[in-house]
Amino acid sequence: MTIARTLADFASGPVAPDARMQRFVGLSLFDWASVGLAGTGEPVAQAAREMALGGGASHGATLLGGGQAQAAQAALVNGATSHALDYDDTHFGHIGHPSVAVIPAALAIAETRPGEAGDLHAALAVGLEVACRVGAWVGRSHYEAGFHQTGTSGAFGATAAAGRMLRLDPARMAQALCLTATRAAGLKSQFGTMGKPLNAGFAAEVGVTSALLAQAGATSAPDAIEGAQGFGPTHAGSADVSALDGLGDAWVFPNISYKFHACCHGLHAMLEALREIRDEGLNAAEIESVTVRTHPRWLAVCNQPEPTTGLQAKFSYRLTAAMMLSGVDTAALDSYTDATCARSDLRALRDRVRVETDDGLSDSAAEVSVVASGQTHSTRHDILTPIDPALIERRLRDKSATLLGGAEAEALWRSVARIDEAEGVARLMACLGARPGQTLAEDG
Repeated sequence: MTIARTLADFASGPVAPDARMQRFVGLSLFDWASVGLAGTGEPVAQAAREMALGGGASHGATLLGGGQAQAAQAALVNGATSHALDYDDTHFGHIGHPSVAVIPAALAIAETRPGEAGDLHAALAVGLEVACRVGAWVGRSHYEAGFHQTGTSGAFGATAAAGRMLRLDPARMAQALCLTATRAAGLKSQFGTMGKPLNAGFAAEVGVTSALLAQAGATSAPDAIEGAQGFGPTHAGSADVSALDGLGDAWVFPNISYKFHACCHGLHAMLEALREIRDEGLNAAEIESVTVRTHPRWLAVCNQPEPTTGLQAKFSYRLTAAMMLSGVDTAALDSYTDATCARSDLRALRDRVRVETDDGLSDSAAEVSVVASGQTHSTRHDILTPIDPALIERRLRDKSATLLGGAEAEALWRSVARIDEAEGVARLMACLGARPGQTLAEDG
Protein backbone atom coordinates (compact mmCIF):
# COMPACT_ATOMS: atom_id res chain seq x y z
CA MET A 1 0.00 0.00 0.00
CA THR A 2 1.34 3.46 -0.85
CA ILE A 3 2.09 6.06 1.80
CA ALA A 4 -0.67 8.26 0.38
CA ARG A 5 -3.26 5.50 0.68
CA THR A 6 -2.18 4.64 4.23
CA LEU A 7 -2.57 8.28 5.25
CA ALA A 8 -5.81 8.63 3.28
CA ASP A 9 -7.44 5.59 4.88
CA PHE A 10 -6.68 7.13 8.25
CA ALA A 11 -7.69 10.69 7.36
CA SER A 12 -10.98 9.71 5.69
CA GLY A 13 -11.95 6.77 7.87
CA PRO A 14 -13.58 6.59 11.29
CA VAL A 15 -11.38 8.15 13.95
CA ALA A 16 -11.75 8.21 17.70
CA PRO A 17 -9.29 10.64 19.24
CA ASP A 18 -8.81 9.82 22.90
CA ALA A 19 -9.50 12.40 25.61
CA ARG A 20 -5.87 13.54 25.69
CA MET A 21 -5.79 14.13 21.93
CA GLN A 22 -9.09 16.00 22.03
CA ARG A 23 -7.85 18.24 24.81
CA PHE A 24 -4.61 19.10 23.04
CA VAL A 25 -6.45 19.86 19.81
CA GLY A 26 -8.51 22.41 21.75
CA LEU A 27 -5.47 23.87 23.48
CA SER A 28 -3.63 24.26 20.18
CA LEU A 29 -6.65 25.87 18.52
CA PHE A 30 -6.80 28.42 21.34
CA ASP A 31 -3.05 29.07 21.29
CA TRP A 32 -3.07 29.37 17.48
CA ALA A 33 -5.92 31.88 17.60
CA SER A 34 -4.21 33.92 20.34
CA VAL A 35 -0.88 34.29 18.58
CA GLY A 36 -2.64 34.82 15.25
CA LEU A 37 -4.64 37.75 16.56
CA ALA A 38 -1.54 39.15 18.22
CA GLY A 39 0.33 38.94 14.91
CA THR A 40 -2.14 40.87 12.74
CA GLY A 41 -0.09 44.06 12.90
CA GLU A 42 3.12 42.42 11.69
CA PRO A 43 4.36 43.54 8.24
CA VAL A 44 4.09 40.06 6.73
CA ALA A 45 0.49 39.77 7.94
CA GLN A 46 -0.40 43.13 6.46
CA ALA A 47 1.24 42.28 3.14
CA ALA A 48 -0.58 38.95 2.91
CA ARG A 49 -3.93 40.55 3.75
CA GLU A 50 -3.41 43.26 1.13
CA MET A 51 -2.71 40.59 -1.48
CA ALA A 52 -5.79 38.56 -0.56
CA LEU A 53 -8.20 41.47 -0.28
CA GLY A 54 -7.35 42.73 -3.77
CA GLY A 55 -10.27 44.91 -4.82
CA GLY A 56 -11.94 44.43 -1.46
CA ALA A 57 -14.62 41.95 -2.57
CA SER A 58 -15.96 39.56 0.06
CA HIS A 59 -15.56 35.88 -0.77
CA GLY A 60 -16.64 34.21 2.46
CA ALA A 61 -13.54 33.17 4.46
CA THR A 62 -12.50 35.38 7.36
CA LEU A 63 -9.01 36.84 7.60
CA LEU A 64 -7.31 37.29 10.95
CA GLY A 65 -7.63 40.97 11.72
CA GLY A 66 -10.61 41.60 9.43
CA GLY A 67 -11.79 41.17 5.85
CA GLN A 68 -12.65 38.13 3.79
CA ALA A 69 -11.15 36.28 0.82
CA GLN A 70 -11.47 33.04 -1.07
CA ALA A 71 -10.77 29.93 0.99
CA ALA A 72 -7.26 29.20 -0.29
CA GLN A 73 -6.14 32.81 0.06
CA ALA A 74 -7.65 33.05 3.54
CA ALA A 75 -5.72 29.94 4.54
CA LEU A 76 -2.51 31.53 3.24
CA VAL A 77 -3.11 34.80 5.09
CA ASN A 78 -4.09 33.14 8.36
CA GLY A 79 -1.22 30.65 8.23
CA ALA A 80 1.34 33.41 7.67
CA THR A 81 -0.25 35.70 10.26
CA SER A 82 -0.33 33.04 12.96
CA HIS A 83 3.38 32.29 12.42
CA ALA A 84 4.42 35.95 12.10
CA LEU A 85 5.46 36.20 15.75
CA ASP A 86 7.01 32.69 15.81
CA TYR A 87 5.14 32.19 19.09
CA ASP A 88 3.10 29.13 18.06
CA ASP A 89 3.38 25.47 19.06
CA THR A 90 6.30 23.23 18.08
CA HIS A 91 6.46 19.46 17.66
CA PHE A 92 9.97 18.03 17.94
CA GLY A 93 8.99 14.79 16.19
CA HIS A 94 7.50 16.74 13.31
CA ILE A 95 10.46 19.17 13.56
CA GLY A 96 8.20 22.13 12.93
CA HIS A 97 5.04 24.02 13.74
CA PRO A 98 1.96 21.97 12.81
CA SER A 99 -0.94 24.19 13.88
CA VAL A 100 -0.11 27.19 11.68
CA ALA A 101 -0.47 25.05 8.55
CA VAL A 102 -3.34 22.76 9.54
CA ILE A 103 -5.80 24.96 11.43
CA PRO A 104 -6.15 27.73 8.78
CA ALA A 105 -6.88 25.14 6.09
CA ALA A 106 -9.59 23.40 8.11
CA LEU A 107 -11.23 26.68 9.16
CA ALA A 108 -11.30 28.01 5.59
CA ILE A 109 -13.31 24.98 4.44
CA ALA A 110 -15.49 24.95 7.57
CA GLU A 111 -16.50 28.56 7.00
CA THR A 112 -16.96 28.63 3.22
CA ARG A 113 -18.65 25.24 2.78
CA PRO A 114 -20.71 24.76 5.93
CA GLY A 115 -23.26 22.54 4.19
CA GLU A 116 -20.69 19.90 3.26
CA ALA A 117 -18.20 20.38 6.07
CA GLY A 118 -17.40 17.50 8.37
CA ASP A 119 -16.63 17.61 12.08
CA LEU A 120 -14.01 20.29 12.75
CA HIS A 121 -12.45 18.62 15.77
CA ALA A 122 -11.96 15.35 13.86
CA ALA A 123 -10.50 17.21 10.89
CA LEU A 124 -8.04 19.07 13.09
CA ALA A 125 -7.08 15.85 14.85
CA VAL A 126 -6.28 13.95 11.64
CA GLY A 127 -4.57 16.95 10.05
CA LEU A 128 -2.33 17.64 13.02
CA GLU A 129 -1.52 13.94 13.33
CA VAL A 130 -0.72 13.56 9.61
CA ALA A 131 1.60 16.59 9.76
CA CYS A 132 3.51 15.06 12.66
CA ARG A 133 3.68 11.60 11.09
CA VAL A 134 4.93 12.89 7.73
CA GLY A 135 7.43 15.12 9.54
CA ALA A 136 8.82 12.09 11.35
CA TRP A 137 8.78 10.05 8.11
CA VAL A 138 10.98 12.52 6.23
CA GLY A 139 12.96 13.04 9.43
CA ARG A 140 15.90 15.18 10.45
CA SER A 141 17.80 14.47 7.21
CA HIS A 142 15.09 16.46 5.40
CA TYR A 143 15.43 19.34 7.87
CA GLU A 144 19.23 19.32 7.81
CA ALA A 145 19.19 19.43 4.00
CA GLY A 146 17.55 22.84 4.27
CA PHE A 147 13.82 22.12 4.18
CA HIS A 148 11.38 23.78 6.59
CA GLN A 149 9.02 21.07 7.85
CA THR A 150 6.37 23.62 8.76
CA GLY A 151 5.95 24.27 5.04
CA THR A 152 6.60 20.74 3.74
CA SER A 153 5.14 18.23 6.20
CA GLY A 154 2.65 20.84 7.30
CA ALA A 155 1.18 20.93 3.79
CA PHE A 156 0.25 17.24 4.01
CA GLY A 157 -1.45 17.82 7.35
CA ALA A 158 -3.31 20.81 5.93
CA THR A 159 -4.51 18.69 3.01
CA ALA A 160 -5.70 15.91 5.31
CA ALA A 161 -7.64 18.41 7.43
CA ALA A 162 -9.17 20.22 4.47
CA GLY A 163 -9.98 16.93 2.76
CA ARG A 164 -11.71 15.60 5.85
CA MET A 165 -13.76 18.78 6.10
CA LEU A 166 -14.82 18.15 2.48
CA ARG A 167 -15.68 14.53 3.36
CA LEU A 168 -13.33 13.15 0.71
CA ASP A 169 -13.41 9.37 0.41
CA PRO A 170 -10.08 7.51 0.76
CA ALA A 171 -9.46 7.41 -2.99
CA ARG A 172 -9.87 11.16 -3.43
CA MET A 173 -8.03 11.90 -0.18
CA ALA A 174 -5.08 9.89 -1.55
CA GLN A 175 -5.20 11.92 -4.77
CA ALA A 176 -5.19 15.16 -2.73
CA LEU A 177 -2.14 14.02 -0.74
CA CYS A 178 -0.31 13.03 -3.95
CA LEU A 179 -1.09 16.44 -5.46
CA THR A 180 0.33 17.99 -2.30
CA ALA A 181 3.58 16.09 -2.88
CA THR A 182 4.26 18.14 -6.00
CA ARG A 183 3.59 21.46 -4.24
CA ALA A 184 4.74 21.06 -0.63
CA ALA A 185 7.69 23.39 -0.14
CA GLY A 186 9.54 25.53 2.37
CA LEU A 187 13.19 26.42 2.88
CA LYS A 188 15.17 27.18 6.03
CA SER A 189 17.00 29.85 4.03
CA GLN A 190 13.88 31.96 4.63
CA PHE A 191 14.48 32.04 8.40
CA GLY A 192 14.81 35.60 9.62
CA THR A 193 12.69 36.95 6.76
CA MET A 194 8.98 37.22 5.90
CA GLY A 195 9.47 34.01 3.94
CA LYS A 196 9.44 31.92 7.12
CA PRO A 197 5.85 32.72 8.19
CA LEU A 198 4.81 32.64 4.54
CA ASN A 199 6.03 29.03 4.43
CA ALA A 200 3.24 28.26 6.90
CA GLY A 201 0.74 30.22 4.83
CA PHE A 202 1.75 28.48 1.62
CA ALA A 203 1.33 25.09 3.32
CA ALA A 204 -2.20 25.98 4.45
CA GLU A 205 -3.08 27.25 0.97
CA VAL A 206 -1.72 24.07 -0.66
CA GLY A 207 -3.90 22.00 1.66
CA VAL A 208 -7.07 23.80 0.63
CA THR A 209 -6.19 23.85 -3.07
CA SER A 210 -5.17 20.17 -3.24
CA ALA A 211 -8.31 19.03 -1.40
CA LEU A 212 -10.59 21.10 -3.65
CA LEU A 213 -8.82 19.84 -6.77
CA ALA A 214 -9.22 16.22 -5.67
CA GLN A 215 -12.88 16.84 -4.88
CA ALA A 216 -13.28 18.16 -8.44
CA GLY A 217 -11.68 15.01 -9.89
CA ALA A 218 -7.99 15.91 -10.31
CA THR A 219 -5.63 12.94 -10.13
CA SER A 220 -1.94 12.39 -9.48
CA ALA A 221 0.77 9.72 -9.48
CA PRO A 222 -0.14 7.21 -6.75
CA ASP A 223 3.44 6.94 -5.46
CA ALA A 224 4.09 10.69 -5.52
CA ILE A 225 5.18 10.64 -1.87
CA GLU A 226 7.61 7.70 -1.68
CA GLY A 227 8.28 6.78 -5.35
CA ALA A 228 11.75 6.96 -6.88
CA GLN A 229 11.11 10.53 -8.00
CA GLY A 230 8.58 11.23 -5.27
CA PHE A 231 8.58 13.78 -2.49
CA GLY A 232 10.64 11.80 0.03
CA PRO A 233 13.57 10.72 -2.18
CA THR A 234 13.85 14.11 -3.90
CA HIS A 235 13.68 16.04 -0.63
CA ALA A 236 16.33 14.14 1.38
CA GLY A 237 13.68 12.22 3.30
CA SER A 238 14.80 9.42 5.61
CA ALA A 239 11.69 7.33 4.75
CA ASP A 240 11.37 6.12 8.34
CA VAL A 241 8.45 3.69 7.98
CA SER A 242 8.22 3.32 11.77
CA ALA A 243 6.86 6.88 11.79
CA LEU A 244 3.52 5.47 10.64
CA ASP A 245 3.32 2.73 13.27
CA GLY A 246 0.07 2.76 15.23
CA LEU A 247 -1.54 5.38 12.99
CA GLY A 248 -5.16 5.64 14.05
CA ASP A 249 -4.62 3.88 17.36
CA ALA A 250 -1.88 5.92 19.04
CA TRP A 251 -1.73 9.71 18.77
CA VAL A 252 1.66 11.47 18.66
CA PHE A 253 0.45 15.06 18.35
CA PRO A 254 -0.10 15.50 22.13
CA ASN A 255 3.71 15.52 22.48
CA ILE A 256 3.37 19.12 21.32
CA SER A 257 5.40 21.84 23.02
CA TYR A 258 3.91 25.30 23.58
CA LYS A 259 5.86 28.51 23.73
CA PHE A 260 5.45 30.36 27.01
CA HIS A 261 8.23 32.84 26.22
CA ALA A 262 8.21 35.19 23.21
CA CYS A 263 11.63 34.13 21.95
CA CYS A 264 13.47 31.31 20.16
CA HIS A 265 12.30 27.86 21.29
CA GLY A 266 15.92 26.89 21.88
CA LEU A 267 15.95 29.20 24.91
CA HIS A 268 12.82 27.82 26.56
CA ALA A 269 14.33 24.89 28.46
CA MET A 270 16.85 27.27 30.04
CA LEU A 271 14.16 29.83 30.85
CA GLU A 272 11.91 27.22 32.48
CA ALA A 273 14.83 26.00 34.61
CA LEU A 274 15.76 29.54 35.64
CA ARG A 275 12.11 30.27 36.40
CA GLU A 276 12.16 27.47 38.98
CA ILE A 277 15.24 28.95 40.64
CA ARG A 278 13.94 32.54 40.50
CA ASP A 279 10.67 31.48 42.12
CA GLU A 280 12.61 30.22 45.12
CA GLY A 281 12.98 33.89 46.04
CA LEU A 282 16.39 34.58 44.54
CA ASN A 283 17.51 38.23 44.53
CA ALA A 284 18.97 39.17 41.14
CA ALA A 285 21.34 41.69 42.77
CA GLU A 286 23.00 38.89 44.74
CA ILE A 287 23.74 36.66 41.75
CA GLU A 288 27.46 36.09 41.25
CA SER A 289 27.40 33.79 38.21
CA VAL A 290 25.10 31.77 35.97
CA THR A 291 26.12 28.72 33.96
CA VAL A 292 23.89 27.38 31.20
CA ARG A 293 24.51 24.02 29.54
CA THR A 294 22.72 23.28 26.28
CA HIS A 295 22.95 21.07 23.19
CA PRO A 296 25.62 22.33 20.74
CA ARG A 297 23.14 22.74 17.87
CA TRP A 298 21.58 25.77 19.56
CA LEU A 299 24.80 27.81 19.60
CA ALA A 300 24.41 28.63 15.92
CA VAL A 301 20.76 29.58 16.46
CA CYS A 302 20.24 31.53 19.66
CA ASN A 303 23.53 32.48 21.26
CA GLN A 304 23.75 36.20 20.53
CA PRO A 305 26.21 37.15 23.31
CA GLU A 306 25.65 40.92 23.44
CA PRO A 307 22.36 41.77 21.69
CA THR A 308 21.58 45.41 21.00
CA THR A 309 18.18 45.10 19.31
CA GLY A 310 14.88 43.59 20.38
CA LEU A 311 15.08 40.97 17.63
CA GLN A 312 18.59 39.94 18.67
CA ALA A 313 17.36 39.67 22.26
CA LYS A 314 14.99 36.88 21.21
CA PHE A 315 18.04 34.81 20.23
CA SER A 316 20.27 35.42 23.25
CA TYR A 317 20.87 32.92 26.05
CA ARG A 318 22.74 35.47 28.13
CA LEU A 319 20.27 38.34 27.93
CA THR A 320 17.08 36.29 28.29
CA ALA A 321 18.63 34.55 31.29
CA ALA A 322 19.23 37.97 32.85
CA MET A 323 15.67 39.01 31.97
CA MET A 324 14.15 35.93 33.63
CA LEU A 325 16.25 36.22 36.79
CA SER A 326 15.45 39.96 37.03
CA GLY A 327 11.69 39.42 36.79
CA VAL A 328 11.19 40.73 33.25
CA ASP A 329 8.11 39.15 31.67
CA THR A 330 9.59 36.94 28.95
CA ALA A 331 6.08 36.09 27.69
CA ALA A 332 5.38 39.71 26.70
CA LEU A 333 6.23 40.81 23.18
CA ASP A 334 7.15 44.31 24.33
CA SER A 335 9.82 42.96 26.68
CA TYR A 336 12.12 42.42 23.69
CA THR A 337 13.22 45.93 22.79
CA ASP A 338 16.37 47.91 22.16
CA ALA A 339 15.76 49.59 25.52
CA THR A 340 15.74 46.22 27.30
CA CYS A 341 19.09 45.39 25.71
CA ALA A 342 20.50 48.71 26.95
CA ARG A 343 19.40 48.39 30.61
CA SER A 344 22.53 48.60 32.74
CA ASP A 345 21.32 46.09 35.35
CA LEU A 346 20.46 43.51 32.70
CA ARG A 347 23.75 44.05 30.87
CA ALA A 348 25.68 43.57 34.10
CA LEU A 349 23.89 40.32 34.90
CA ARG A 350 24.13 39.20 31.26
CA ASP A 351 27.91 39.46 31.48
CA ARG A 352 27.88 37.02 34.42
CA VAL A 353 26.18 34.32 32.32
CA ARG A 354 28.36 31.62 30.77
CA VAL A 355 26.97 29.32 28.05
CA GLU A 356 28.47 25.84 27.72
CA THR A 357 27.64 22.95 25.39
CA ASP A 358 26.88 19.36 26.31
CA ASP A 359 26.12 16.93 23.49
CA GLY A 360 24.82 14.51 26.09
CA LEU A 361 21.77 16.74 26.49
CA SER A 362 18.83 16.41 24.14
CA ASP A 363 18.04 19.49 22.08
CA SER A 364 14.92 19.98 24.20
CA ALA A 365 16.77 20.15 27.53
CA ALA A 366 19.04 22.52 29.43
CA GLU A 367 20.88 22.54 32.75
CA VAL A 368 21.47 25.72 34.75
CA SER A 369 23.51 26.61 37.79
CA VAL A 370 23.16 29.93 39.62
CA VAL A 371 25.57 31.06 42.33
CA ALA A 372 24.08 33.72 44.61
CA SER A 373 25.39 34.87 48.01
CA GLY A 374 27.82 31.98 48.02
CA GLN A 375 25.12 29.34 47.49
CA THR A 376 24.67 27.27 44.32
CA HIS A 377 21.23 26.57 42.90
CA SER A 378 21.09 24.00 40.10
CA THR A 379 18.31 22.38 38.11
CA ARG A 380 17.52 20.81 34.74
CA HIS A 381 14.48 21.18 32.50
CA ASP A 382 13.31 19.33 29.40
CA ILE A 383 10.46 21.00 27.56
CA LEU A 384 9.27 17.60 26.33
CA THR A 385 8.65 16.37 29.87
CA PRO A 386 4.89 15.76 30.11
CA ILE A 387 3.06 18.53 31.95
CA ASP A 388 -0.39 18.38 33.50
CA PRO A 389 -2.76 19.66 30.78
CA ALA A 390 -4.53 21.77 33.41
CA LEU A 391 -1.26 23.64 34.04
CA ILE A 392 -0.72 24.05 30.29
CA GLU A 393 -4.22 25.50 30.00
CA ARG A 394 -3.56 28.02 32.78
CA ARG A 395 -0.30 29.12 31.21
CA LEU A 396 -1.80 29.39 27.72
CA ARG A 397 -4.63 31.50 29.09
CA ASP A 398 -2.11 33.73 30.86
CA LYS A 399 -0.13 33.99 27.62
CA SER A 400 -3.26 34.93 25.69
CA ALA A 401 -4.16 37.58 28.27
CA THR A 402 -0.64 39.02 27.97
CA LEU A 403 -0.97 39.15 24.19
CA LEU A 404 -4.58 40.27 23.81
CA GLY A 405 -5.84 41.55 27.16
CA GLY A 406 -7.80 39.67 29.80
CA ALA A 407 -11.33 40.22 28.49
CA GLU A 408 -10.35 39.43 24.91
CA ALA A 409 -8.54 36.24 25.93
CA GLU A 410 -11.55 35.09 27.94
CA ALA A 411 -13.91 35.74 25.02
CA LEU A 412 -11.64 33.78 22.72
CA TRP A 413 -11.41 30.89 25.20
CA ARG A 414 -15.21 30.65 25.40
CA SER A 415 -15.50 30.68 21.61
CA VAL A 416 -12.99 27.85 21.20
CA ALA A 417 -14.73 25.82 23.93
CA ARG A 418 -18.04 26.10 22.04
CA ILE A 419 -16.71 25.29 18.58
CA ASP A 420 -18.85 22.15 18.22
CA GLU A 421 -22.12 23.93 18.99
CA ALA A 422 -24.46 25.24 16.31
CA GLU A 423 -22.91 28.42 14.89
CA GLY A 424 -19.72 27.59 16.80
CA VAL A 425 -17.47 28.15 13.78
CA ALA A 426 -19.25 31.43 12.98
CA ARG A 427 -18.71 32.67 16.55
CA LEU A 428 -15.03 31.77 16.46
CA MET A 429 -14.51 33.42 13.09
CA ALA A 430 -16.21 36.58 14.38
CA CYS A 431 -13.57 36.65 17.12
CA LEU A 432 -10.76 36.06 14.66
CA GLY A 433 -12.03 38.76 12.29
CA ALA A 434 -11.90 41.47 14.94
CA ARG A 435 -9.59 44.27 13.87
CA PRO A 436 -6.78 45.33 16.21
CA GLY A 437 -8.24 47.42 19.02
CA GLN A 438 -11.75 46.01 18.64
CA THR A 439 -13.41 43.96 21.34
CA LEU A 440 -13.58 40.34 20.29
CA ALA A 441 -17.07 39.32 19.18
CA GLU A 442 -18.35 36.53 21.43
CA ASP A 443 -21.96 36.27 22.46
CA GLY A 444 -22.18 35.08 26.00
